[in-house]
Amino acid sequence: MAVKFDLRAETEAVETIIKNSIRWAMTKDKEMLFRCFANDSSLFWFSPENSGTISGFEQFRELVEGVFMNPAFKAVGSDFKDLKINISRSGDCAWWSCYLDDFNEWNGKPSNWENVRWTGVLEKIKGEWKIRQMHFSHPLEYMQAKIT
Repeated sequence: MAVKFDLRAETEAVETIIKNSIRWAMTKDKEMLFRCFANDSSLFWFSPENSGTISGFEQFRELVEGVFMNPAFKAVGSDFKDLKINISRSGDCAWWSCYLDDFNEWNGKPSNWENVRWTGVLEKIKGEWKIRQMHFSHPLEYMQAKIT
């Protein structure tokens, strides 16, 4: 059964969470970042590198503290191309896909993710959208270019 809700407002709220989960790094606002995610053991995402795969909020917090809060890391900018957001008929689940350009530096050298495929799922918990699951991947063409 469909529930009545303002689809436009909910879509805008979801978009804000998605973008804040990347853009927080411009100011290193950890509180903004942590508000974007489910704060429990169910949080999960696949990274393009297996070493970056996260399972649970505590592992996520360790990554943030160890990598993104390191002074060697500097966020430069981001772009969310072809962002598509869907919301369930019940209004408590959403999912997205886009191509992410995430521009960063590590010790002053570029450390960018460009044209990374990014998908994810959010749940509305106590009236707030939270990311539960994400998947980042590179297209096959990218991987082939790296080995030739």
